[in-house]
Amino acid sequence: QVQLVESGGGLVQVGGSLRLVCAASGSRFSFNVMGWYRQAPGKQRELVATITDTSRTNYVDSVKGRFTISGDNDKNTVYLQMNSLEPEDTAVYYCYADFNDGKVVYYWGQGTQVTVSS
Repeated sequence: QVQLVESGGGLVQVGGSLRLVCAASGSRFSFNVMGWYRQAPGKQRELVATITDTSRTNYVDSVKGRFTISGDNDKNTVYLQMNSLEPEDTAVYYCYADFNDGKVVYYWGQGTQVTVSS
């Protein structure tokens, strides 16, 4: 049973930093792609950042230059370093993963709350 467990969320002031961690377990395969979505109250879920097994990254425009995604293929773990946080970054952040198992199946974590106070 594949599980994704997120950690690192919390309450931070404007301009502060947080580091989210997502650890995947239960797969015999390394990840093909991992990433983060977020969902703010009353808004649609938004893709924040992704990373592939070849370390290719992608970001939504609103976080470019402030957020950095990185990954550890051996540990099936992905990190999201968030700097210069803004109130608009307040949301529940969800980790997802697809593995190199020949199937296109996306697994999701339960989410971690990030709150940026002004």
